Amino acid sequence: MDGKNAVLVGNSLHISTEAIAKIAKCAAMEIDGVKEIACGGYKPVRNILERVSIQQPVEVEMKDGTVSLTMYVVVAFGCKVPAVAAKVQENVKNAIQNMTGVTVSQVNIIVSGVGVEETEE
Repeated sequence: MDGKNAVLVGNSLHISTEAIAKIAKCAAMEIDGVKEIACGGYKPVRNILERVSIQQPVEVEMKDGTVSLTMYVVVAFGCKVPAVAAKVQENVKNAIQNMTGVTVSQVNIIVSGVGVEETEE
């Protein structure tokens, strides 16, 4: 496992960026107002684009022993976006630091869509 794809914790524990991204996704989904973690547009266009790997919904960067993340979030219609984003940032940072011991320098949130409840017609 190379240093670009893993964080060294202690002398022998390596945590992959994929594992950190998964922790971040789970922590973000715990927050009321988050519909999903996804990149690109919402629904039909995104479903077509999912076949092509344009970007990851959680991007993890490691620098000087710390981690910074960028997350693409779809929020629920009617929620207060700044409040939801702040809660996601706090929960993601705490979850990663508590589970891995890795310092999180920043959590950037990009709202990539607004989700509405689908109704039966």
